Amino acid sequence: MKRFGLQQKGERRIAAALRIALAALLLAIQIALTVLMAYLLRQYATIVYALLEIAGLAVAVSIYNRRGDAMYKSTWIILILTVPVVGLTLYLLWGYSAEQRRLRSKVPAKCDEPESVRMRGALNADKLARAMPDWARLMNSLRRRGFAVHQNTKAEYFPEGKHYLEDILAKCEQAQRFIFLEFFILAEGQLWDRLNEVLCARARAGVEVRVIFDDFGNLKRFRGETIDALRAAGVEVVVFNPVHRYVNRLYFNYRDHRKIACVDGDYAWTGGANVADEYANLITRFGYWKDSGVRLEGDGAWGLTSSFLDMWRFLAGEPNHERDYYRPHGDTRAEGWCQVFTDGPLNNPDNPAEDMYLQLIANARRFLYITTPYFIPDTETMHALCIAGDGGVDVRLMLPHIPDHLFTDIVAESYFGELMEHGVKIYRYTPGFLHQKTVMVDRDVAMVGSVNMDYRSFQLHFECGVLLYGGPAVEQVLEDQDAIAAQSHAVTPEEWKNRHWYRRLAEPLMRLFAIWM
Repeated sequence: MKRFGLQQKGERRIAAALRIALAALLLAIQIALTVLMAYLLRQYATIVYALLEIAGLAVAVSIYNRRGDAMYKSTWIILILTVPVVGLTLYLLWGYSAEQRRLRSKVPAKCDEPESVRMRGALNADKLARAMPDWARLMNSLRRRGFAVHQNTKAEYFPEGKHYLEDILAKCEQAQRFIFLEFFILAEGQLWDRLNEVLCARARAGVEVRVIFDDFGNLKRFRGETIDALRAAGVEVVVFNPVHRYVNRLYFNYRDHRKIACVDGDYAWTGGANVADEYANLITRFGYWKDSGVRLEGDGAWGLTSSFLDMWRFLAGEPNHERDYYRPHGDTRAEGWCQVFTDGPLNNPDNPAEDMYLQLIANARRFLYITTPYFIPDTETMHALCIAGDGGVDVRLMLPHIPDHLFTDIVAESYFGELMEHGVKIYRYTPGFLHQKTVMVDRDVAMVGSVNMDYRSFQLHFECGVLLYGGPAVEQVLEDQDAIAAQSHAVTPEEWKNRHWYRRLAEPLMRLFAIWM
């Protein structure tokens, strides 16, 4: 049996390596042809090259005048003006928006909510605005984008990935109508073996089971045979953007980074944890893996369930039943309000997740605590954090001590000096890798979700999260963040100035290409 398991593991690695190699080969061919073209044009076609330089200048001016992130635009402008042939070709492959517009045209129309549901949402919003007037602007800006305010929702925060994932497993075992799962990573291992058994058993019992996972997040960790076995048991599986099929910017770069689980309409979860053993610390990767998530029970669960259904309609068509079938059926009473939000590249340059972060920062009056594994801010985010720090807000940015990617950590560290000059406190989570994505403002509002504070989350990935306005879960998030700070090392300006020379040397170049990290 052990020999068979090792053979399967070897076959999985070989298959994943072949898929990665194919994608890398196609990308390498594109880049090689681009470089070759630049060389030949310089040698034998001076006039053509001059025309390309003029075209590059025109494209650079066009990019400058487009709406969107300044860091994104400046990176493309520098590349195009420095090496026009390479820059123009890469921009057409990875930066041009025609393919984005084409895909946006294929998105099914958003389902309208019944009048009674819209009226209840408006009533909830009015109650929230009167109870917490300082947060009416943030709440209304998300409502205008279609994200309803929910009351009658019990929110339970889980400060450990293990407990969060165990709760999902326990509720899946009890599912009677449906189970929806959408994750960036589903990795085979101890956790997956248990979940796989539950999903197949419930599907055979007649429960509607649907799974969406991102192909890029699972290249080396999920076999095709596993998908076949799920489908044979009656589980409907959709693989988001198969890497071997697409190599252009849209499909290769845009990923489904959301984490959503829904059971029977009454329960729904989101957070930072994926379904993989390291998230429950069943295996060790980068020290202790710190993650978290939240469960919504009651009306607010519909925000995540409807988000899953919208993604399913986009990828695979209509579900089996009318939407009302998937709504919460229980009667829940609890304090506070919640507002589920989603984001994705099809919204660009309108980015609800980034705007939500900016408003949370701007609204802080007493303290602002942020946990994120990746910190690659744009100009607006840096400016907002510095203003908050200058204004006397206790701003604490909590990051991993043991990063999973050295280059992203180098970029993050490059911003520490400016932040500390404006009173922002930087904490490194000493036990290991801090993967959770949470924000706490003034003990009033908390955010829990899948959104990192970097360009990929704000511009390139499909993301989700929930804002909690008041209620016991807000206090639970604060207690968790206090515990994180207590286990962290506060970075000092002297430490930052004395960082390794190779990091200081790499920072300017790394920051130039931060939009692709």
